[in-house]
Amino acid sequence: MAQCDVCFRQCQIQEGAVGFCGARTCREGRIVADNYGKITSLALDPIEKKPLARFFPGSLILSAGSYGCNLRCPFCQNHEISWSAQAMRFSREAEKISPQELAQTAAYYRDKGNIGVAFTYNEPLIGYEYLRDTARLVHEMGMKTVLVTNGTAQLHVLEEIAPYIDAMNIDLKGFTDRYYRDVLGGSRKMTMDFITHAVKTCHVELTTLIVPGENDSEEEMDQLSAWVCGLQDAKGNPIGHEIPLHVSRFFPRFHMQDRRATEIALVYRLAETARRHLKYVYTGNC
Repeated sequence: MAQCDVCFRQCQIQEGAVGFCGARTCREGRIVADNYGKITSLALDPIEKKPLARFFPGSLILSAGSYGCNLRCPFCQNHEISWSAQAMRFSREAEKISPQELAQTAAYYRDKGNIGVAFTYNEPLIGYEYLRDTARLVHEMGMKTVLVTNGTAQLHVLEEIAPYIDAMNIDLKGFTDRYYRDVLGGSRKMTMDFITHAVKTCHVELTTLIVPGENDSEEEMDQLSAWVCGLQDAKGNPIGHEIPLHVSRFFPRFHMQDRRATEIALVYRLAETARRHLKYVYTGNC
């Protein structure tokens, strides 16, 4: 048995078993990423789909995903590869693509407008070793790397990958501990700490999905955007005002089909609330 130290769960994992995320296992007394190089999804996407609005707009990026996640968002649109009970089959079935092969594939599509590799679809940080190894090679080829993440990871994980990541979109899913704990199974503090340090390392954009009855008040959005506005760069300079925030519309799916899609007018109203503090606020799914 060994203890995983990627996120707040600190799973104690028996030899040969997997942790809560479904992707980290214990081998010979050491915690390793069982999903290393096991790719379930690969597509050439517009950069705006990540979403990134202010990082090489109009470009394409090779997007790769594996399986597993350390949250349990009941509305997950990628639950087939993210929720461990369903995703475990990919431990055997996923295509194995080495860091070298993925970097070479990215370079192959450079002439088609590809700028690099995005790690996305499931939660990339639970397999950060593959992300780190691949991103290093992509950088050596003169291309860009993007991370799309829930930000639920210890800071030592960020330190491992930061030298090789050019941009991140991080979910700041709400601004109450209740929502993070009871609905998502996460840690708001860990996510906020991750964001606080990530903005010191690369271009960062944030996304908040507005779920009716959960995180949809103007008061919460005002508090969230005010906190973002207070973020600082590595030299202590205020930069939060210019961090882009994507305010997105919820649609009922998966285990959360007991409520309607977010009213478009509400998304626009909350975006206006965020603009009290932030220069770049975008609406999504409207």
